[in-house]
Amino acid sequence: MPPGLRRRTPGLRREEVAQLSGVGVTWYTWLEQGRPINASAQVLDAVARTLRLDRPEREHLYHLAEVPYAPERSAGDAQVVSPEIQGILDALEPHPAVLYNARYDVLATNAVYERLFFQDGQTPDTGPFGIRNVLWALFSVPGPLCPVVDRKRELPLMVAQLRGAYGRHVGEPAWEEFVRGLAEVSPEFGRLWRSGDVVPPGTRVKVFRHARVGEIRLTSVSLSVNGMPECRIVAYTPNDEESRHRLASLGEVPDPREATVPHQVPERRIPPPAGDGIR
Repeated sequence: MPPGLRRRTPGLRREEVAQLSGVGVTWYTWLEQGRPINASAQVLDAVARTLRLDRPEREHLYHLAEVPYAPERSAGDAQVVSPEIQGILDALEPHPAVLYNARYDVLATNAVYERLFFQDGQTPDTGPFGIRNVLWALFSVPGPLCPVVDRKRELPLMVAQLRGAYGRHVGEPAWEEFVRGLAEVSPEFGRLWRSGDVVPPGTRVKVFRHARVGEIRLTSVSLSVNGMPECRIVAYTPNDEESRHRLASLGEVPDPREATVPHQVPERRIPPPAGDGIR
């Protein structure tokens, strides 16, 4: 900005924000006041650039304006997992641990989690974006191959958690495509989604089956991660002594990530949304 009158406080004046964003002062004033002006994504992007907002701040701006936040997805846009977070996951061994986002994308794991959930590369685990996703893994396989023993109890709870997070992302193309695609692959998921149930994450006892070591009873605990909005570390601890021994024996099972021939999921194109879609 060109030099002007002396500023009493640092930062831009309202008129300057409007000028740099290419909008009228009155319109920008109404935006600050929260009036129903139907702000477009393009104008909000201009304001965000002017104010030099980072991604969480930009998401918050969109939320306040009641506009779906839908950044372009690319390989470079994936959330970066720091070495410190990966170190925490690895330090939790021999207990399984994973870093999820709100959509249950698998962002990082330790080796024990891989052995427990993705056994010998048998479980398809890649969703429509080429990102590993545990819901996709659990719903897209026959019951005998599912590592969760009590599917009828656990899967509805996971879908209800997903629907709770979905409320913050209604209308975002990535979320809509994910829900539509998984409902297309799994009628069971579609039925649970339409039920409309919502629950928050919580501590629960889950029973897993492994082809080599048998059933393992584990208690899951969710921990939020600073600096990674809507992401959480889920760690699993043995619920009884027998499960503790079986979990320890998983260390002798080969890591499926080191398989010479990784599992391939057939490429599938999801058609664009049509009509009202699934809500």
